[in-house]
Amino acid sequence: MTRGPAVPAAFGSSVRATARIAAEPDGRGGTALPLLAGDGPLALRRTSHPEGGGAAQVTVVGAMAAPLGGDRIRIEVTVAAGARLRVTGAAATVSLPGRIPAPAHYDLDLSVAEGGELEWLPEPVIAAHGSELRMTTRVTLAPGARLLLREEQVLGRSGEEPGRLTARLTLRHNGRTALDQQTDLGPGAPGWDGPAVLAGHRAVGQLLFCDQELADKPVNARYLAEDTAEAALLPLAGAPALLVTAAAPDGLRLRRLIDKVLR
Repeated sequence: MTRGPAVPAAFGSSVRATARIAAEPDGRGGTALPLLAGDGPLALRRTSHPEGGGAAQVTVVGAMAAPLGGDRIRIEVTVAAGARLRVTGAAATVSLPGRIPAPAHYDLDLSVAEGGELEWLPEPVIAAHGSELRMTTRVTLAPGARLLLREEQVLGRSGEEPGRLTARLTLRHNGRTALDQQTDLGPGAPGWDGPAVLAGHRAVGQLLFCDQELADKPVNARYLAEDTAEAALLPLAGAPALLVTAAAPDGLRLRRLIDKVLR
């Protein structure tokens, strides 16, 4: 593994850090992790999968405050054919203002081969007041790959004004782009708090599910609600996949609705 400079922003320098996870069959019905490498603020820990069954689980642990202004954080995950992997987070990721007057970047690159399975289930990303975070998630799936991805973004900690958060989610399935959407939220984003976007909500989330069985069992679009949280479920054209986009007044009610959809 090559380590780039990882100097805390408190010393006036930005952090460059990459974490890499590779999962492949171990030949005994389980999943091996030949590559599990964290860097800077990203520590990776192999943990017990709650369902067992030969699947592996990795928990991402924050080793220092990040991302701060100017930081560039990246996580790369590769799942080989026949491997099963779940990735979780130990705590929320909090985007904070730093000494460098520049946006922080948080990039995710997830790739699953035919017959592989990936569950990407981190804790929320929180955009604290005064911060600016640009987040990209790129998913590449081969035919027959299975994916469950949950992303949650919360604008501001309890009782504070929100930070700026720009998030882009891209899905490529079988070499074709099936989804490419971007949200721009927080101070300075045009109309972000109006009735056409968040309408006063402060938490947003996406649930992306891809499974070949959906090609034979299509699901219709529908509206979902739980308390004051709302969501829309949409099948994607060009891939056996469903996308749920949700909004809620806070992260707790957002998670309740997303959990309801999962059940």
